[in-house]
Amino acid sequence: MLLFLCATLFAGPVLSSPLRRPYGNHTHLPPLRFTSNGTFQLSIFEDLHFGENAWDPWGPQQDINSVKVMEQVLDAEKRTQLVVLNGDLITGENAYFDNATVKIDQIVGPMLDRGLTWASTYGNHDSQYNLSRHDILRREHQWPNARTQQMVHGPESGVSNYYLPVYPSDGGSEPCLLLWFFDSRGGVYYQQKNASGAHIGQPDWVDQSVVDWFHETNQKLTRKHRRSIPSLAFVHIPTNASLTAQMQVGIDENRQPGINDDYPDLAQQAQGWCEDGRNDPDCVYGSQDVPFMQALTTIPGVMAVFSGHDHGDTWCYKWDSLLPGMNVKGNGLNLCFGQHTGYGGYGNWIRGSRQVLVTEAMLAHHEVETWIRLESGDAVGRVSLNATYNQDSYPKTPNTKSSCPDCDYTIITNMPGTKQ
Repeated sequence: MLLFLCATLFAGPVLSSPLRRPYGNHTHLPPLRFTSNGTFQLSIFEDLHFGENAWDPWGPQQDINSVKVMEQVLDAEKRTQLVVLNGDLITGENAYFDNATVKIDQIVGPMLDRGLTWASTYGNHDSQYNLSRHDILRREHQWPNARTQQMVHGPESGVSNYYLPVYPSDGGSEPCLLLWFFDSRGGVYYQQKNASGAHIGQPDWVDQSVVDWFHETNQKLTRKHRRSIPSLAFVHIPTNASLTAQMQVGIDENRQPGINDDYPDLAQQAQGWCEDGRNDPDCVYGSQDVPFMQALTTIPGVMAVFSGHDHGDTWCYKWDSLLPGMNVKGNGLNLCFGQHTGYGGYGNWIRGSRQVLVTEAMLAHHEVETWIRLESGDAVGRVSLNATYNQDSYPKTPNTKSSCPDCDYTIITNMPGTKQ
């Protein structure tokens, strides 16, 4: 009877949604853990682009539509244990100085209502003249269930660089899966202008200080646990390997099912930067993401990296060779895009969310199952990222457009009432 009473008392708060009120301390959250069935599932929401044209009727309506997408996905994917907000939470070009981060409250509502926790990376639109990444982090931490952190504090490191351990179903105290989150930066520096009064562009790649932290932290974890731990990585802007795979090798609609519409315009880290670090439109690509790519392919156990940024790409590609024109050789790392989730941002592809499922049995073989859940309720592009991915054949992913054909609006960047 006592055991039953304890179980009942414990189950109540877990099954009910937490109050939607500010809650400053996020360290109360229990660690992430595989279920008793040995599964761990996460939902990735990317490119939400909240806050566009708040002074026009269509702007707030877009945000309402985006919330509906999140709710539809989470209601369909009831096994979700963690939500990843993978960059461009807010369209900062349209942000007012005095309330730039208030949209975070609307973004996290679907998770709060369902008692789910989330973790964020920040994107290029999250750094703008009126919008600070640090302020976004502070706003997230006003709400319960935020797991976003800052573990690297260098002046050019960005903010959302951290890792989360996931523990086994048997209650063990050693993690069996690591989730790495990286800040690819981009956008412009907060409240800074150059001598001519123009906004100052921020580099859009994972900084060397973060790469060093990645190496050092992984080495410490390997020594502590006496083994390399399988892991997944999340970063908003993809690396140059994704562009090279698309352009030099090609994305096959059956071998790598997904939409491939950002072709040949896939935007990667360090696009438009020169090798000497200058931001110059005459420079195509500066190669500053090479150290990050080297880390991803040489640190043992990284199974896949998930990106957003390019709204018209939803495929996964197994990078298992030296791609033409590159000097970093792939080791089987899976390069994946998600699905454009928000009604803000460019494109009218149907909205949705990439789902990622790992089981404890899969970890032994470094395998991941993934698919995309659409706002229509359909699940498409289900694949197994295993040893034979890139060789196996899957059904073609339909290139479906949104039921809101007029939702691809033009963003106005010099809006009234902003602090310029």
